[in-house]
Amino acid sequence: PLCPGLASSPECACGRSHFTCAVSALGECTCIPAQWQCDGDNDCGDHSDEDGCKLPTCSPLDFHCDNGKCIRRSWVCDGDNDCEDDSDEQDCPPRECEEDEFPCQNGYCIRSLWHCDGDNDCGDNSDEQCDMRKCSDKEFRCSDGSCIAEHWYCDGDTDCKDGSDEESCPSAVPAPPCNLEEFQCAYGRCVLDIYHCDGDDDCGDWSDESDCSSHQPCRSGEFMCDSGLCINAGWRCDGDADCDDQSDERNCTTSVCTAEQFRCRSGRCIRLSWRCDGEDDCADNSDEENCESTGRCPHPTPRPWFRVLPRDACSPGSCSSWPRWNAKSAVSGRIPGSTPISGLAGTGPRTGGENCNVNNGGCAQKCQMVRGAVQCTCHTGFRLTEDGRTCQDVNECAEEGYCSQGCTNSEGAFQCWCEAGYELRPDRRSCKALGPEPVLLFANRIDIRQVLPHRSEYTLLLNNLENAIALDFHHRRELVFWSDVTLDRILRANLNGSNVEEVVSTGLESPGGLAVDWVHDKLYWTDSGTSRIEVANLDGGHRKVLLWQNLEKPRAIALHPMEGTIYWTDWGNTPRIEASSMDGSGRRIIADTHLFWPNGLTIDYAGRRMYWVDAKHHVIERANLDGSHRKAVISQGLPHPFAITVFEDSLYWTDWHTKSINSANKFTGKNQEIIRNKLHFPMDIHTLHPQRQPAGKNRCGDNNGGCTHLCLPSGQNYTCACPTGFRKISSHACAQSLDKFLLFARRMDIRRISFDTEDLSDDVIPLADVRSAVALDWDSRDDHVYWTDVSTDTISRAKWDGTGQEVGPDMGHRPSGRAGREGWDSPFPREGPPRPLPACQLVRPPLPVPRYMYWTDWGASPKIERAGMDASGRQVIISSNLTWPNGLAIDYGSQRLYWADAGMKTIEFAGLDGSKRKVLIGSQLPHPFGLTLYGERIYWTDWQTKSIQSADRLTGLDRETLQENLENLMDIHVFHRRRPPVSTPCATENGGCSHLCLRSPNPSGFSCTCPTGINVMPDGKTCSPGMNSFLIFARRIDIRMVSLDIPYFADVVVPINMTMKNTIAVGVDPQEGKVYWSDSTLHRISRARLDGSQHEDLITTGLQTTDGLAVDAVGRKVYWTDTGTNRIEVGNLDGSMRKVLVWQNLDSPRAIVLYHEMGFMYWTDWGEHAKLERSGMDGSDRTVLINSNLGWPNGLTVDKASSQLLWADAHTERIEAADLNGANRHTLVSPVQHPYGLTLLDAYIYWTDWQTRSIHRADKGTGSNVILVRSNLPGLMDIQAVDRSQPLGVNKCGPRNGGCSHLCLPRPSGFSCACPTGIQLKGDGKTCDPAPETYLLFSSRGSIRRISLDTSDHTDVHVPVPELNNVISLDYDSVDGKVYYTDVFLDVIRRADLNGSNMETVIGRGLKTTDGLAVDWVARNLYWTDTGRNTIEASRLDGSCRKVLINNSLDEPRAIAVFPRKGFLFWTDWGHIAKIERANLDGSERKVLINTDLGWPNGLTLDYDTRRIYWVDAHLDRIESADLSGKLRQVLVSHVSHPFALTQQDRWIYWTDWQTKSIQRVDKYSGRNKETVLANVEGLMDIIVVSPQRQTGTNACGVNNGGCTHLCFARTSDFVCACPDEPDGRPCSLVPGLVPPAPRATSMSERSPVLPNTLPTTLRSSTTRTRTSLEEVEGRCSEKDARLGLCAHSNEAVPAAPGKPPVLPAQISSPYRSELISHPFFFQRHKKSKLTDPGMGNLTYSNPSYRTSTQEVKIEATPKPAMYNQLCYKKEGGPDHNYTKEKVKIVEGICLLAGDDAEWDDLKQLRSSRGGLLRDHVCMKTDTVSIQASSGSLDDTETEQLLQEEQSECSSVHTAATPERRGSLPDTGWRHERKLSSESQV
Repeated sequence: PLCPGLASSPECACGRSHFTCAVSALGECTCIPAQWQCDGDNDCGDHSDEDGCKLPTCSPLDFHCDNGKCIRRSWVCDGDNDCEDDSDEQDCPPRECEEDEFPCQNGYCIRSLWHCDGDNDCGDNSDEQCDMRKCSDKEFRCSDGSCIAEHWYCDGDTDCKDGSDEESCPSAVPAPPCNLEEFQCAYGRCVLDIYHCDGDDDCGDWSDESDCSSHQPCRSGEFMCDSGLCINAGWRCDGDADCDDQSDERNCTTSVCTAEQFRCRSGRCIRLSWRCDGEDDCADNSDEENCESTGRCPHPTPRPWFRVLPRDACSPGSCSSWPRWNAKSAVSGRIPGSTPISGLAGTGPRTGGENCNVNNGGCAQKCQMVRGAVQCTCHTGFRLTEDGRTCQDVNECAEEGYCSQGCTNSEGAFQCWCEAGYELRPDRRSCKALGPEPVLLFANRIDIRQVLPHRSEYTLLLNNLENAIALDFHHRRELVFWSDVTLDRILRANLNGSNVEEVVSTGLESPGGLAVDWVHDKLYWTDSGTSRIEVANLDGGHRKVLLWQNLEKPRAIALHPMEGTIYWTDWGNTPRIEASSMDGSGRRIIADTHLFWPNGLTIDYAGRRMYWVDAKHHVIERANLDGSHRKAVISQGLPHPFAITVFEDSLYWTDWHTKSINSANKFTGKNQEIIRNKLHFPMDIHTLHPQRQPAGKNRCGDNNGGCTHLCLPSGQNYTCACPTGFRKISSHACAQSLDKFLLFARRMDIRRISFDTEDLSDDVIPLADVRSAVALDWDSRDDHVYWTDVSTDTISRAKWDGTGQEVGPDMGHRPSGRAGREGWDSPFPREGPPRPLPACQLVRPPLPVPRYMYWTDWGASPKIERAGMDASGRQVIISSNLTWPNGLAIDYGSQRLYWADAGMKTIEFAGLDGSKRKVLIGSQLPHPFGLTLYGERIYWTDWQTKSIQSADRLTGLDRETLQENLENLMDIHVFHRRRPPVSTPCATENGGCSHLCLRSPNPSGFSCTCPTGINVMPDGKTCSPGMNSFLIFARRIDIRMVSLDIPYFADVVVPINMTMKNTIAVGVDPQEGKVYWSDSTLHRISRARLDGSQHEDLITTGLQTTDGLAVDAVGRKVYWTDTGTNRIEVGNLDGSMRKVLVWQNLDSPRAIVLYHEMGFMYWTDWGEHAKLERSGMDGSDRTVLINSNLGWPNGLTVDKASSQLLWADAHTERIEAADLNGANRHTLVSPVQHPYGLTLLDAYIYWTDWQTRSIHRADKGTGSNVILVRSNLPGLMDIQAVDRSQPLGVNKCGPRNGGCSHLCLPRPSGFSCACPTGIQLKGDGKTCDPAPETYLLFSSRGSIRRISLDTSDHTDVHVPVPELNNVISLDYDSVDGKVYYTDVFLDVIRRADLNGSNMETVIGRGLKTTDGLAVDWVARNLYWTDTGRNTIEASRLDGSCRKVLINNSLDEPRAIAVFPRKGFLFWTDWGHIAKIERANLDGSERKVLINTDLGWPNGLTLDYDTRRIYWVDAHLDRIESADLSGKLRQVLVSHVSHPFALTQQDRWIYWTDWQTKSIQRVDKYSGRNKETVLANVEGLMDIIVVSPQRQTGTNACGVNNGGCTHLCFARTSDFVCACPDEPDGRPCSLVPGLVPPAPRATSMSERSPVLPNTLPTTLRSSTTRTRTSLEEVEGRCSEKDARLGLCAHSNEAVPAAPGKPPVLPAQISSPYRSELISHPFFFQRHKKSKLTDPGMGNLTYSNPSYRTSTQEVKIEATPKPAMYNQLCYKKEGGPDHNYTKEKVKIVEGICLLAGDDAEWDDLKQLRSSRGGLLRDHVCMKTDTVSIQASSGSLDDTETEQLLQEEQSECSSVHTAATPERRGSLPDTGWRHERKLSSESQV
């Protein structure tokens, strides 16, 4: 009740100005304004205010509803129920919609384009009653009909709205373990280990930020949640759970709220203004309790859907809640169920003598009598003023949201309008964007997805991302940009997901916001880690820091390019929303109050407003672009909003807590809807639509505004700007280089601060793979910067701008300069962090200072030392009062040495000899590290303050901070170009040194030295050519050498320019000086020279875990073991002629050694039954030597001198020895902790140990005298000892390879010849075939492999085809020796030779999912099924002449097979109704063979010998067969797991199985003798057999393509020619042997009779005939006519089949038919053979069939009309010789140009003589007459009729032909006998 009375009142008594409603059943009464009585509205709720009232009278301008209401007459029949009783919508005539409109069910008409676009444009949703779209083959259909990406099925994320994609999933597969450099997230994902505890949620579930007690990623003023998230410290214990795990609200005392806050009962603090506002903001309703005492209504400022009644309308303290206005009620100024609003502002009925009949009762507009008194009211669109008489216009436009965009008010009316690019909807108030359907583009951390906001379609754009956060797009350029806060990169791709590339890859820490300027082609972003806003070109070039001052944590950013403005949010300690011009000028604050966590920001360009979300206040707000008229749109139901976008009248936002995308009305916040929920982690969101990026003026124009670098908008003008650090040399130009800058390392990057500009912004030098940069130096002569990386143990250099980056020699130890071999276990000592040593300053002084280098040592006895630059004269200069001496610098002018000590917290200096020591700065130095000098200033880095500071270098005063908030600061230098040159003896011919010339304090000033491990020769200047005796070992990520030529052990890295992942085994070829190694992660065997050059990969396929490797330097072979495949293989040193030697009874073979002279190879096997074995080097005579008391036999070596076999066992922790036959076994060394590699040289054995991370040495005979060779080497693997001075020995195979054609392998008794895997040795025992004769070819997604059936080992050999992504189907062409395959990742069909060469794309467009492929080796055609398009297509083998054969009644076509001899095509269809079908090779005579008892018929193959089809059913798990007609069906194998493809050879059926990951076979007759051919192969797909017995037979298309111009398709008893679907520029004919002329565009003046060279050569006679000169045909054709080609010779056509006439040109396929009609006709006719009887004639008919016969055809000779001998063209006289006004007529195959009707009548007479001589021409249709006719001279109807009659008349004529070849014609394989006929020949 609006105004309840007192409960005790027996009666209701309202005031004089109110009407008293009837008392309710509960005794309550209601008072309403008196003027509401009898107004037609049920205001009391019980109709008591309307009882006994007369209906009011409406004005002539209004419509009178049946219920008495008055509405605008214009609202009648507009589809809206304005009367509320539907009387305004009765008897309305239906509106006729235009052709381009869609008729709604409610009578509205909308654009046809809006039909089924996901928007309810009709208002009754009738435009969205659409059929469910079909999901593609790469999508999964949810139960609700929506489609998602196929690989989202059972991925752990609920992608379907109904969750059906995660139902009935197989049991979870454990996530694969991460590698050593990665951290495993809680749900299995792997991220780089350096991202663990870095403060960023890289896993997406914060698991990488848990257990981070030793890390402090949060800044000061922040609180770190237990999950690792950093929040404002002020949010701790504020009653609001800001941490995802609520850890900020645990262990809290009572929270204290500020003066502007109200404390809820729960302790939570909310805005004081939210107290008693009618909403439960506290979530426990405590803010809405005890509100009556306030004496005021809840809303001092009424909300749009509430209106306060006059105080005297209600009892004290009560307030009225009104229903929300609908649109038209607002227009009329009425609230539903009420009188016009004018009644609220006016007075009650006036009493007295006034009457409406007199002067309208004094009313300005409407007057009515109420209870005898005058009541004034107003027309629609007006309201009554305070005087109760006059009316005032209602400004509808003042009501927010009344119109979507524009609104124009007029007297008593209004009009809505839309911005450019939008159109008014039928409701005439809301605007709809023109263009395509809008798409919501959002980042989901691990991918970027698209969703249609009004329907369930949900697609993937980009996947396999690390941590995508911010997002934007460039619609015109079709680009999408995103930031990744795990990779700290900004990337971009095409909007179709292709062409992913990095845009910004350096200098980013937390790029949380991204915005594209689509007008000026610029990219802006925010970075809360660097506290900057930056801009760059779209490719990342010309990058500039735009804003950096007074920024804390900038997040969201939005652009308004049309106005040249940037807007951004900052959620730092002072949250705010700011704006500036797009050049950074004119910065201003938009909002800075009542903000806590402003996340998302978007601009409504049409509405000229901005919207933002605040995750702390759980609110969505809006304001004008200048910040005015700020208002909350939604303030409830927003747990954690993150990003927001706007489109038309809707807002869309993502929420972290609900993992959803939501929408609501942008004006009211109502109509909230969940667009998508159960997402992984929704981040940024945008509406992908052209109207979100409207066109604007490019202020920079086409020439970049004349700027040399950046042109940035500024208001209505522009500003030329320079990249960060570059100074501006004019108003439009920037300097091209930097003159001086501060250079510093930050572990993950190297940065510079330019001294050329005032902003002192740090800029990252764009370098690749900087992991842990520590020490720096520079050289301005060649603009190089040098740095050390202690993670990769490298020294690198690059130009100052990042170009020309190169890695120097790998140091083999951490290049931070620590002395000695101790202390390397951890980069961080127990006392503190690492220091760069040598913080070693190479002195190149301008003064004659002795040539010294200085370094710090922070070991057990901290000190500063110096020595000559050749290491001579070493001495300690400072050794007292040092703790952690870090930075080191020399002031050459004052001859001072400066250093920073992080332990003493000082910066000190002394003389260059250590004297005169003094403290420069001794306070406020928490942890100084790097130190440098420039000019009058000293600069240093500080770890604890994370800053770069400077001071006066002489006094230490005038301290400044250059940069703050820089983590992991290391070394620092100033790069400048003023360093004076220093003369040195080494500058002249390198001082005469062969290698290194080093400065020295000695009198000569220099000395020569050699690289590590190499001795200098007696001349003191020349070095030996290399190491002679050395150890070489693998360390997983590198290969190192330890020289045995020098008196100390030092390891050096072999500088191979490649990235190693898991190098295990090594071997050396001392003859060529090359090292060989295996990498079990990269799955390859490689080699390089010992100096690191000439790197090449030898074996790249068919490897899994290559644990052992041995080089036969004598026999020039490489042997290896593979634990994954359990094989031992051999190949030439270049990787060729690879052969499997041992493959049976191997468990886990590891180490392998060779004894070439004896012909033996030895290996260890550490499988379940560990053993040591021996065999000949050809795999023969295999013997187990030792198989007891073995655990993990790892290392193995042979002592040839003492005939001993030595091995290391990591399980028994022993190194043992035995004779070469396994006898006399004894222990050499015990215990050893975990030995792995073992080798021997001279009197010592060497081994690697995993546990001690060291290399050890012992005496080989006794095992005594164990010493440590090298320590602190994690990842140690194999080791080999080499002495290049020892002779190699004699090759058993001799200089001629033993006479073997391929492999010659030693054995104890000599040698044996061998062939590569799968190839048999010929009977001569010496030679091999080039390839196996019969073999299997199969695909496994990323590879194509071969298994020979000629040999018994069944080893798979990779076919080295490049660029394989997802190979599905295969076939082989035995004629050209090419393999054809489909790649569904690239959607292409390709082919290649079996050696991998000549790979080419056959079909590269128009494919979706090609599951099946078949080669017609006879007709040279290619067939394929396309499941995505549901078609079966064919083309020539080169991809030309593509044609769709079948495209109807196909659901999911998969496998396909051809039978060229029979002309049959077979395929399987595993769609809704599974079936197997057959058709002719042209797609005709289609027939369903089997459609019952089928599940998923996958594979299909033909047995050409037994004439049966075989198929596999992956649903019913069986293999079946039937005959070619689908009869005699039988089950061959009834229990197979998940078969995919199958093939047949001899008595075997082979198939691939997805579940068992194997290739298996059974007997095709019995289904027994099941065998596994190959096991453990991932991704098995198609399989075929290549055999000389497989592709045999022929058909009519086998010779010269059957005479067809394009496609020839054999059928059961004939063949047909066909044309491609798309013309290829060549004339196409369906007539065999007929080649139409190529179309030739000529003007009318150029047309002339056809010249001889226009006749196709294929039309010249192919029959054997007497040569006929022009003179011989004079009686029938003039020489001129003959030259013009008008007297055609016999040009025989090749009919399609015996007894069937060929197809006439009128039946040529449509793309070519019109050309033939409008151009000269070419008809071919046989010449009659010599007639033995005037009335009889013999006729020879040719057909490219392999069954030939000659049949006489009797033809009656009849008199011929005189017309018959007439020349076949007639020409009107004229100078241009054009044929005009002539009519081309075709009769019985004869083409005439007839000018008068008499001749036409003669032809009719000729036609009527059935069985006459003309039948020769009628039925053969082979005479050729060429007529050049003018356009429009042919009557198509007559032509069609005559040709059809010809066809019917010829149906009874049967002819045959005699084969004979002639090379001048198309090679049909036939020659035609030609004899001159009678005079009838034309």
